[in-house]
Amino acid sequence: MTAPRVKKTPFPSAHEDARAAQLHVDSPQCRASSYTLAYQDTAFLLRDELRPVRLQLELLKPELVQQENQIDSTVVIFGSARIKAPREARTDLAALQAQADQDPSDAVLARRLARARRDLDNSRYYEEARRLGRLISRSTANGRMVVVTGGGPGIMEAANRGAYESGADSIGMNIVLPCEQAPNPYITPELCFQFHYFAIRKMHLLMRAKGLVAFPGGFGTLDELFETLTLIQTRKVTPIPVLLFGRAFWERVINFDALVAAGTISAADLEIFQFVETAREAWQIISSANDIEVPAEDDPGADPAPKEHPD
Repeated sequence: MTAPRVKKTPFPSAHEDARAAQLHVDSPQCRASSYTLAYQDTAFLLRDELRPVRLQLELLKPELVQQENQIDSTVVIFGSARIKAPREARTDLAALQAQADQDPSDAVLARRLARARRDLDNSRYYEEARRLGRLISRSTANGRMVVVTGGGPGIMEAANRGAYESGADSIGMNIVLPCEQAPNPYITPELCFQFHYFAIRKMHLLMRAKGLVAFPGGFGTLDELFETLTLIQTRKVTPIPVLLFGRAFWERVINFDALVAAGTISAADLEIFQFVETAREAWQIISSANDIEVPAEDDPGADPAPKEHPD
């Protein structure tokens, strides 16, 4: 005999209560905002006094969605939202070069041309992040590792794009900002989250992380990187591979040896992270640290034709 289904609690669900609340008679009392169920009252939830509740909701929602999608392990990829894809960088440079050829004496144009050359040089990081996203996703097709980014353009787009081209899901954790807040088109829609609180977003980025790769970036990348380094240094989290992509950039931006010389960190703290130069090197370190066997066909030097995103 099949056991009867037992309701988890004797209380009606929130959905049932919400439906029942619509059955009231129309009266001035029932039309008052005070009569609206608290969890259906948007104006109430947006009050300053409800900030602790909103923090909890922002922590809980992405957690439940990831649990429902059986996501247990991720690789976090940080980096600048301003780094362009090579094709875009080449197109921009060619357009500016054509203008400069017409007016070589224009100082403003000369500065823009210099920035365009820099953008083209930096676009190699976009391709490496894209390759890394592809490597991770192809090498763990059983869903063992999922690419997660901050959800924006630049390096974040590249990593999500690599996962998309492999036919794999990937996560984007976007945040409400005056600019750069739109999610890139390569994130799996069901795994695209939007945050208000940086702290909760950073917590979610790390909660399932089995490795972290920081590409060149600005304040946001530095913030996320140093929070991770601090958590590992102070043993608030289990150590994971923390990889700084592009030694020349990172050593120019941050003088880690000076921190040791000044006595503000110990020499052992420099072992929390490693420098890498290629997607292959990064993935080898992360896969080895997590006991993942990487098939020979997953060598990034032999990538298949990528699955293009529909326009």
